[in-house]
Amino acid sequence: MKRIFHPVLLCCFLLWVAGCAPLPSSPSAGKGTQEVVVFAAASLTDVFGSLAADFQQKQPGATVIFNFAGSQQLASQLAQGARADIFASADQRQMEAVVQAGWIDPASVALFACNRLVAVVSQPGLASLGDLTRPGVKIVIGSEAVPVGVYTRAFLDAAVTDPAYGEAFRRGVLANVVSYEQSVRAVLSKVRLGEADAGIVYTTDAQSAPDVAVLEIPAHLNQTAGYQIAILRDSGVSDLARQFVEFVRSPAGGQRLTDAGFSTACVAAGGQAAP
Repeated sequence: MKRIFHPVLLCCFLLWVAGCAPLPSSPSAGKGTQEVVVFAAASLTDVFGSLAADFQQKQPGATVIFNFAGSQQLASQLAQGARADIFASADQRQMEAVVQAGWIDPASVALFACNRLVAVVSQPGLASLGDLTRPGVKIVIGSEAVPVGVYTRAFLDAAVTDPAYGEAFRRGVLANVVSYEQSVRAVLSKVRLGEADAGIVYTTDAQSAPDVAVLEIPAHLNQTAGYQIAILRDSGVSDLARQFVEFVRSPAGGQRLTDAGFSTACVAAGGQAAP
């Protein structure tokens, strides 16, 4: 007995079979797409976001993925084998820790920007650095392991040698510290939220927070934070990583950095910032 398929049923059957078969991939699907993973200091959050957007426009097949944290946290993760392609540190010590662990070729490390310290305050009554020593003022600073914490202590130590400040200033500021944070962004956040009256951060962080007031630190007491960048030895996208590093250090990248409040004069001068 002959079986006769109704035309409509036959069409449905053929469509079902076609749906079960794997679809041919688009010629461009997944072609040429690469991800570059960047471990970067927390103070680079805003400017590196802008740099990544610019870079991805120039490299349509590239995606930049960030891990932002305190440089000491990132260095520890990398030393323990965390996967990344690029490390951008807010100081030399943390970069050296990763170099010593064998994950970075020291010849590839490059200085790309510098930063300075400022005090940020959330209370209008704090009008000078001297006011930070008043009893009851709540101050937050970076912990001893965090680059901004290292620079903050260096500033306070330098103030001891200036008769206008002296040991009383250093001792008074430290007596008012209520919290030691693991990143400069955590310091800034506590001041912005009113959980602290004042904090020591980088110029660039203050520039990104118009809701806080800024107290300038005298140039002769201030500290220069040198930002270094390098490619990890085991990067699987070393060419793309190199292109991103070159873009960060290019004139276009330098303009982004200076617009964000960083300085690139230290790079042009070939100088080295304080460790």
